[in-house]
Amino acid sequence: MKFGGTSVADAERLKRAARRIVAAREQGNRVVAVLSARGKTTDELVAAAEEISPTPDPREMDMLLSTGERISCALCAMAIHDLGHRAISLTGSQAGIVTDSSHTKARILEVRAERIEAALAEDMIVLVAGFQGVSNHSHDVTTLGRGGSDTTAVALAAAVGADVCEIYTDVSGVYSADPRIVSDARKLEAVSFEEMLEMAASGAKVLQLRSVEYARNHGVRIHCRSSFEDGPGTFVVGEQETMEHALITAVTHSTEEARVTLTGVRDEPGAAARIFEALSDANCNVDMIIQNEPLGEGREGAELSFTVPRDDLRLALDALEPLVEELGIGRIDDEPEMGKVSIVGAGMKSHPGVAAKVFGTLAGEGINIEMISTSPIKISCVIRADRVGDAVQALHSAFELGADAIQRERPIGEQSR
Repeated sequence: MKFGGTSVADAERLKRAARRIVAAREQGNRVVAVLSARGKTTDELVAAAEEISPTPDPREMDMLLSTGERISCALCAMAIHDLGHRAISLTGSQAGIVTDSSHTKARILEVRAERIEAALAEDMIVLVAGFQGVSNHSHDVTTLGRGGSDTTAVALAAAVGADVCEIYTDVSGVYSADPRIVSDARKLEAVSFEEMLEMAASGAKVLQLRSVEYARNHGVRIHCRSSFEDGPGTFVVGEQETMEHALITAVTHSTEEARVTLTGVRDEPGAAARIFEALSDANCNVDMIIQNEPLGEGREGAELSFTVPRDDLRLALDALEPLVEELGIGRIDDEPEMGKVSIVGAGMKSHPGVAAKVFGTLAGEGINIEMISTSPIKISCVIRADRVGDAVQALHSAFELGADAIQRERPIGEQSR
């Protein structure tokens, strides 16, 4: 069971989470719970660091940011004790979560769950601080990046062979679009790992992308549900647990994209490799990439554009600056106010005409498409950030994804009967 920051934001919500954990235990389950930092704690810690230093040391940032989740776990353990059950709170390192050494964006390498198993064998409820681990080389505290508690929970579920990994959040499941933008967005009973991966990569914030990847790779069944109501949420399951898919499952979006354009790049083998090696070394996550070959007599060098999360823009520009002379780059332009809208659906694999409908719908709204990326089950368009809301509403309507739409049944085992 994983509880996000809004689910433990104040004393009453934290006690509610404790009651829910105890209820699961009293139903005969062995329970491991992962907790996020309370409310805006992480943002406040980041702000505190920036008051002290304009460029905080990454190692010390991890030491600082890891405290928020530890506070949540200790307080929840106290609440569980008051409810008459035994609980133990563990840091990420105490729980055996071993990561690489990439501070602030570490990746889990393995989970050594012996201490968790021992506590469960003693009839304890185990509370683990999310978002953190310990480096395999330096033994320093590391953090997993924004949303990392989801990944912590899935990794622990895989390590202990859990029947399900329940992700408790402030929404009641995964929706066909953001309900704050589309009033008739509908909750989905189930989505496949592949669809959820594309949705998370395209801006859906219900589940962190890396947690879905980990769940797919280790066969962990995810149930995304509300902390504030008892009804079922959305199951994220393997393809074998779903039947025929609807054409489009959801419209997702992001308003936190930035575009970088390099002009005059030498048109020679290895140029693109050098650019993206530099970005990789800087830990920048690149999304869409477009390269245009030089055309015509008077045009020198190729043009290369790509998108990164807006928070990574400064890192990207700093990583590229040393390559200007080496690769003959004429100019580096950046546009920080970009957005992205995507449609996702496994049914796209066998239905032609989806792209035409997407582009026609956006054209009808007067929305200019600046970059396009596709996969067998996704079409993504980079547009101006201020038109993202219009694009989401138009596509959701065009593909008839609203609450009144007829949805194919997707059996997911006993829960759907």
